[in-house]
Amino acid sequence: MSTFDAEWAQVKREASGDNGMNLASADNKPGWEQGGSGNLKSSKNAWTTAGRSVGKLRGDIKTALTKLEEEQTGLGAGSKSGGGIESAAAQRELYNSWKRYLKGVSGKCGAIQDRLERAGDHQYKNDEATKCAFDGLDVLYKDTKPVGGESRGR
Repeated sequence: MSTFDAEWAQVKREASGDNGMNLASADNKPGWEQGGSGNLKSSKNAWTTAGRSVGKLRGDIKTALTKLEEEQTGLGAGSKSGGGIESAAAQRELYNSWKRYLKGVSGKCGAIQDRLERAGDHQYKNDEATKCAFDGLDVLYKDTKPVGGESRGR
């Protein structure tokens, strides 16, 4: 997963490339690439659409979580079904793990949606305030490690 800083740097690079556009708010900022001759303006509609899309994703996650809970009949989180069957205990543990994960992803989607909509409504004073709002997500929500662990020089 990439961080907000990496994604923001990519947006700036693309905006300042050979397409003749640059981020007007990026002018005269230390360390920011300069280039292009035009200005890229923010659109409330673009921010709102992005916020709605993330909100839809959050709704899909909640639907998946509900379906997951429904399928737990007889093996739910508090169920004692299956008696001493080890696979039932393993399945409950897996269920609890996915439930925790999906709730975390749903929460992160809600936070991202809120920030996107606020950016569209110009509730942040400037680009730095917008960036700080998104940077705060890294503190609240830690991404899970990649499957298979860290590569450590592989």
